[in-house]
Amino acid sequence: MELSEILTLLERFDASTATSLKLELGDLRLKLEKGTAAPAAAGTVAAVQVAAPVQAPAAAPAPAEPEGVEVKAPLVGTFYAAPAPGEAPFVSVGDTVKKGQTLCVLEAMKMMSEVPAPMDCVILEVLAKDGELMGFDAPLFRVREL
Repeated sequence: MELSEILTLLERFDASTATSLKLELGDLRLKLEKGTAAPAAAGTVAAVQVAAPVQAPAAAPAPAEPEGVEVKAPLVGTFYAAPAPGEAPFVSVGDTVKKGQTLCVLEAMKMMSEVPAPMDCVILEVLAKDGELMGFDAPLFRVREL
């Protein structure tokens, strides 16, 4: 069954007065239900369930917790990795930094605020892109404490 056929089926089911529909075609299993317990907007499908094919591959193992800790933005601002355009970044992946050393700069309302290293650490990953607007508490770096 093609995606366009499934979408057409969903539209017709949504427009009908039927509250449930079960369809099995070979490996494809499709079960549609309109919820009655909670009020939903008129004409919306409250729940759509599409079962995986019968011969689905085994589920992948859960990803491991990333190494290190995140250094987060202390304020909302634009992330700058270097002190000025065209200059070398404050830190790069693999650098060892001391507590208090500047990792980056966040600009907010034409004010530049340096973000210091919270501890002696090694930079594992730079999570922000140069010139990207960062929200409060957004992850900037992943570091490993020394």
